[in-house]
Amino acid sequence: MMTVAVYMGAAIFEIAGCFTFWAWLRLERDAWWLLPGIASLALFALLLTQVDADYAGRAYAAYGGIYIISSLIWLWLAEGKLPDQWDILGAAICLFGAGIILFAPRASLS
Repeated sequence: MMTVAVYMGAAIFEIAGCFTFWAWLRLERDAWWLLPGIASLALFALLLTQVDADYAGRAYAAYGGIYIISSLIWLWLAEGKLPDQWDILGAAICLFGAGIILFAPRASLS
């Protein structure tokens, strides 16, 4: 369960960091928005290194499902747009796939 908590923290930092760039370029916010955004993206990257996985690519792939769910929560809570049934179905499929990647029994490395 610690892995899921790390992924959730990483998702918050990644989405918040990326949103600062969105706000700067699309919502015409001041460039100072980028400073906390860059720090947030650095924390995101640091958190992903804490995942207990043998390979970075597998850790990133499994993270994708958490990121999708977190993005839809952001859509709802931060942007005020409720995800529709297609968003929810797509996210459920991705989360199921991420669970397979993350929790599948694998032979240990020798």
